[in-house]
Amino acid sequence: MAELRFPADGLEDAVVRLRPWRETDMASQLEAFSDPWFQRFSDWAPRTGRDARRHRAEDERARQRGEQVQFALVEPSDDERVLGGASLHDVELDQGRAAVGYWLAPAARGRGVATRAVRLIARWAFDDLGIARVALTCAPDNHASQRVAERCGFTREGLLRSHMPFKDGRRDTLVYGLLPGELRS
Repeated sequence: MAELRFPADGLEDAVVRLRPWRETDMASQLEAFSDPWFQRFSDWAPRTGRDARRHRAEDERARQRGEQVQFALVEPSDDERVLGGASLHDVELDQGRAAVGYWLAPAARGRGVATRAVRLIARWAFDDLGIARVALTCAPDNHASQRVAERCGFTREGLLRSHMPFKDGRRDTLVYGLLPGELRS
């Protein structure tokens, strides 16, 4: 697969900017990962700077293989203020499909930041990468992520029971899908 490139002009609107991660973002990232809400819905978070660097290097290799692009989510007026992260992942250009994911630092929640980031990534995937379907998955009890999906125009397609290993067991996953004409502004 071909390398996925970051959008030349970045992805930005009046509320959020998506850009490549920087070394200087690491402290903000680790602080957000220690948040109990984040930990409730995730089991992949690096806990140390060394773990974060290794994770970031793995992300970069996946980008070079054409599998994903990871973005830092920041304020347009303050490029150093990390609000969270977002990604286009599970990219299969030959099949015209990918998935979107995101997480937010506690101070960024409840402001529509995730919704705007998902819209920017989905529009880029459809318009620039030729993706025909974007998926979004979340835990059944992650109501905030369900609202993000619905505000962006995703259709809830089903529940995958015992879908993935999670912490000390398995977790169900809700699946949402979005086609190009369905993206809401």
